[in-house]
Amino acid sequence: MSAMSFKQLKIIGLKPVILFFSGSFIIATFPPLFFKIAKIVNPELYNELLLSELWKGLVPIVGSWIGGSTSQLILKELVNCSEELFMIILVIDNLLVNIWTILMFQFIKQSDKINNFFNLDRIKPIISDLENNNTRITSTWITIFIIIFTAFIFFIFNIPFLLKIIILSLIGLCFGNLIKFWDNKIVLKLAGFLILIIMSTLGLKLNFTTFKIPINLLIITITWLIIHYLTMIIIAYYLKIHSAWIPIASMANLGGISTAPAVTAAYEKKWMPHAVILSILSMVTGTVWGLFTIFLFQQLGI
Repeated sequence: MSAMSFKQLKIIGLKPVILFFSGSFIIATFPPLFFKIAKIVNPELYNELLLSELWKGLVPIVGSWIGGSTSQLILKELVNCSEELFMIILVIDNLLVNIWTILMFQFIKQSDKINNFFNLDRIKPIISDLENNNTRITSTWITIFIIIFTAFIFFIFNIPFLLKIIILSLIGLCFGNLIKFWDNKIVLKLAGFLILIIMSTLGLKLNFTTFKIPINLLIITITWLIIHYLTMIIIAYYLKIHSAWIPIASMANLGGISTAPAVTAAYEKKWMPHAVILSILSMVTGTVWGLFTIFLFQQLGI
């Protein structure tokens, strides 16, 4: 959370951020909306999905797509997703995101043609030098000490899991935006290292003997991705924004801090820092969107 700089977010511009959040909104709202429609149109399918508790697998997917592995694991614990279902989610998630990345590489190369077809903005936005706008003195060791000390304090007190996540998230945002010497780069490196440890530990608990991908779950996730992208095209059309931002914003949501800039570079290398910022924004907001999905499921009585 402390890697998010609101000053850098301003540099991107309002329209790309709106487009990005529209993609996040679709990802977060599709699962409960699908269940609501299924309940009305096909009660038998609805009961089948309910009994199999597939909805518990959809919530971690929201976290994974928007927020990455950290949000995915947090939401897994919050909905009490079984290890067997979570293993299936990991496989589907990685498979679809890799395929989606390949598709976004192809779509972003067609941006000029899409601009002409939909009569979108053909002028590339002014590229801001994010490095020059972020020149400041940082302190790596003090940043690490503050992180360890804060984690230690929260380890001592017996605070409910969800409340702990919310408080630490808010504290992280304050650290990254209020402490002038805060080292954002080392924070991202530490976060990536810790996520690898957590995912490796989780892998030891997975049981492949009962592995089976439900066809319903696969169809739902594919439909989910298609609706996500089509909605972003509609939003881009009404915003009259350059169509290259569609795959960039989509990959910032679904990919991450490595894949989004890579896809961006296929069209305009100078936009890569902007893709990084959107990816960090995705990491920061993933858990919140997942909590919103849980809230919507609760409103359905699930």
